[in-house]
Amino acid sequence: MRHVVVDGGVLVGDDGSEGARAALRYAAEEAVRRRAPLHVLRAWSLATGEDPPDAERGYVPPLEDVEAATREVVRRRAAGLVEGPGLPVDDLRVHVAHAAPARALVEASSGADVLVVGTRGRGGFARLLLGSTADQCVRHAACPVVVVR
Repeated sequence: MRHVVVDGGVLVGDDGSEGARAALRYAAEEAVRRRAPLHVLRAWSLATGEDPPDAERGYVPPLEDVEAATREVVRRRAAGLVEGPGLPVDDLRVHVAHAAPARALVEASSGADVLVVGTRGRGGFARLLLGSTADQCVRHAACPVVVVR
C-alpha cells in the first residue's frame, strides 16, 4: 500500500455506492464553503478495483493497470458529482490506495481538515446502521469526521 498524503481540505471516501455518492456531494459542498480542495479517496483490492478497458476475460491484469483504471473511473464519477456545487476543477484531487478502506482513510485523515464518509458502503450487512469503515473512521481518524446518511 502506498500511503495517501492529503495536504489539507476535505477528504471523502468513495467506494462507488449510493452512500458514497451522498457523501461525495456533501463533501463537495463543504469544500466550496471552506474554499478548500476536495480529496476523493478510493481504497481498492483486486476484487473491488476496476478492470482496465483492454483486460481479457480470465486474465488478471497487473496491479498498476487496475490502479490506473480505478483512478480513472473515480475521477469521472467525482467530476460528474461535483459540478453542481461549483467546485473548481483544480480543487478536485483523486487518490487510490490498494488497501483496506478504513485503514487508507484513517491514515490519509492525518493531513485533512475534515473526513466525510457515508453511513454504509458496499458491504454485505444491510441491516447495520453504520458500516465498519464509517465506524473505524469515527473512532480513529485524526480529524473531525462527518457521516452522511
